[in-house]
Amino acid sequence: MSRSAREYDESDIRVRPSRRGSRPRTKDRPKHEDAVTARVVSVDRGRWRTIVEEGSETEHAVTAMRARELGRSPIVPGDLVGLVGDISGRDGSLARIVRIQERSSFLRRSADDDDPTERPLVANVDLMVMVTAVADPEPRGGMIDRCLVAAYVAGIDALLVLTKTDLRSPDSFLTAYAPLGLEHLRTRRESPEEAAESGHPGPPGIVGLEDLRELLSGRVSVLIGHSGVGKSTLLNALVPGTDRAIGVVNDVTGRGRHTSSSALAMPLPDDDGWVIDTPGVRSFGLGHVDPDELLEAFTDLAELAERCPRGCTHLEDAPDCALDAQVEAGAAGTAGPARLLSYRRLATALRKNDPWEL
Repeated sequence: MSRSAREYDESDIRVRPSRRGSRPRTKDRPKHEDAVTARVVSVDRGRWRTIVEEGSETEHAVTAMRARELGRSPIVPGDLVGLVGDISGRDGSLARIVRIQERSSFLRRSADDDDPTERPLVANVDLMVMVTAVADPEPRGGMIDRCLVAAYVAGIDALLVLTKTDLRSPDSFLTAYAPLGLEHLRTRRESPEEAAESGHPGPPGIVGLEDLRELLSGRVSVLIGHSGVGKSTLLNALVPGTDRAIGVVNDVTGRGRHTSSSALAMPLPDDDGWVIDTPGVRSFGLGHVDPDELLEAFTDLAELAERCPRGCTHLEDAPDCALDAQVEAGAAGTAGPARLLSYRRLATALRKNDPWEL
């Protein structure tokens, strides 16, 4: 007699438990409606230093980490973010950044013109302050042109601050930018006679500092410039107690040493705005800029280019380009030839991945 077939029931079923648990997956993310708004002031090794309750008597600093749901979204000084968790600011406490508020501006650069990888710098600024020494180190117009392009693309205003004007007159250098209507300011150290007459204690002050303070009033500004041009000196005067390290210029290369290793947002006295210091840069790549945006940033040349044939690249080898004749005739002012050369260098770099020295 053959053995009858066994009848199975649910007790015979073996289910291997999931290592991830039985919690069902969902695409819905928590809304974090209780998140507290904070301003990011610095970034250091995966931790963000923020300020909560800004401008109030209970304003304090909170260290935070990025929430997993934000992925790899960049968070930079100037960002306004939402915090949850421990926002007491006590030693050892750690909050979570769960939201990045919509930005009014986002300033970026790349390492080189042939590197399309964006390097976010700062967010929510409305003024870029380009700090350039007229001597020691020598000024580099290419750096200013690149910063102007980045500012144009980000939709922020620009201010040129010329330092060390006691060493050399900036007049000849300004001929390339004054016709553009670019706002500029001159600063220098007080002479011993001026310092003695002012009667204030300590080292000589900075002539032009009060004018700069007035232009920064009520705004969020970012300072950009080569190392050694005097950014840290200006910041230490604008925000007493900051104590940003002051660098020196290498006698051989003529370039400054990096003294600031990371961007830092600092409140101006009397809650009169914010100023963000950035590390001294030796290059300001525009690999993230669309070549078609570049000409629009050179507003003085963009108007003249309307006379060019359709599809004109405006490079030196472009047939029938109208820029050369108009610039030669003075339509772009005394700065025209230098500006056209600068534009073409940048355009060549962006179109042919051929970076050029600043």
